[in-house]
Amino acid sequence: MHPAPSVIFFTVFSGIGFGLLTFLGLGFPAVTGWSAFAFFVIAYLCAVGGLISSTFHLGHPERAMKAFTQWRSSWLSREGVCAVVALVVMGLYGAGLVFFGQRWGLLGLIGAIFSLLTVFTTSMIYTQLKTIPRWNSPATPAMFLSYSLAGGALLAGQVTWAIALLLITGVIQIVLWMQGDGALVGSGTNLATATGLGTNGSVRAFEPPHTGTNYLLKEFAYVVGRKHSFKLRVISLILMVGLPVLLLAAPFSHWVALLAVISHVAGALASRWLFFAEAEHVVGLYYGKR
Repeated sequence: MHPAPSVIFFTVFSGIGFGLLTFLGLGFPAVTGWSAFAFFVIAYLCAVGGLISSTFHLGHPERAMKAFTQWRSSWLSREGVCAVVALVVMGLYGAGLVFFGQRWGLLGLIGAIFSLLTVFTTSMIYTQLKTIPRWNSPATPAMFLSYSLAGGALLAGQVTWAIALLLITGVIQIVLWMQGDGALVGSGTNLATATGLGTNGSVRAFEPPHTGTNYLLKEFAYVVGRKHSFKLRVISLILMVGLPVLLLAAPFSHWVALLAVISHVAGALASRWLFFAEAEHVVGLYYGKR
């Protein structure tokens, strides 16, 4: 699929923001007053900023509110509901920490749960798509959640948790790549099954269905060369996991921690670009792109 910058930004930064809110809801770090205010500002800037950026990819952003009415059947709607609940509950929880120096544990736990549910519902928007076999896997929500928690641990200054979660994220990402590379072939979908002509013998395209490009080719038949894909995977792993782990293993300083966060975010953005760019939509079969 064509990797839209707004969607990449949304999935990375909202995930990190809700990951930080999860740790804050669980009491990590145990801060109050202005220190708590600073952590909540960072979390809300990431979470809300990411959510707002996602509306730029909508054909009719003014209709975004209608998404909340379809929560019974739509993962996008469930994402919106969970996000609102998480932000409201965590806002109340944060007010207790900032203005009253009180940690309302139950409220924080509820907020943490809905923060994780927001990330999970976001992942399910992609996981449910059987038309993209690479995404249609339990590893997809596992990847989204691990990215969120690893980034949240980094921003929360939880070094031990961050190192462990970063390594777990790296493993899950590698598994998803390995699994995804053979997903389209493993799904059994090809030109014969897509057209329903398989019973008549071997099926091949006589000529392209269009003489020029169109919306489907632009959005769903994006192709990344294997050579470039491999390089980007290595770069993203180094930036997302390798360098941050090395930096966190060194004697702690705020500058080192900042470099670890910047490196992780850069690697996450590269990895998420690949997540969309390598998506093999079955419509590409019709155009001879798969």
